[in-house]
Amino acid sequence: MRWLNVRAVPRAALWLGLVAALGCNTESRKTEAARTTVQRFFEELPSGDCAVLAPLLTGKEGGTCQATVQELNEHGVSLVEVLDAKVDGRDSSAVVVRARVARDGKVREQPMLLRVEQHPDGWKLRL
Repeated sequence: MRWLNVRAVPRAALWLGLVAALGCNTESRKTEAARTTVQRFFEELPSGDCAVLAPLLTGKEGGTCQATVQELNEHGVSLVEVLDAKVDGRDSSAVVVRARVARDGKVREQPMLLRVEQHPDGWKLRL
């Protein structure tokens, strides 16, 4: 009986480690998808093409997308760098991305917090 317990402990530890690794892997996939969404949005922003930008935004269809994109472009908003991304503790289908942005060529002192949400048709930025 003692032999069984000695072998069961390492197996249980192995399974717990595997489950923890899979959980981290899921989290890293989410944060990477959110980072990519933010980067892609800001890469495409200067074009003003809502056919490309609207699918990257939550609830920004047609005219709403155009108004949002126009306002961002009028103020020369651009991405300098993505600092980090963390799964939102209140909603596991959302990631908060901390990004350094510039406005009219001047880099903001404080990072901007951008919320990116997982939807059935992909990750979308909420502005």
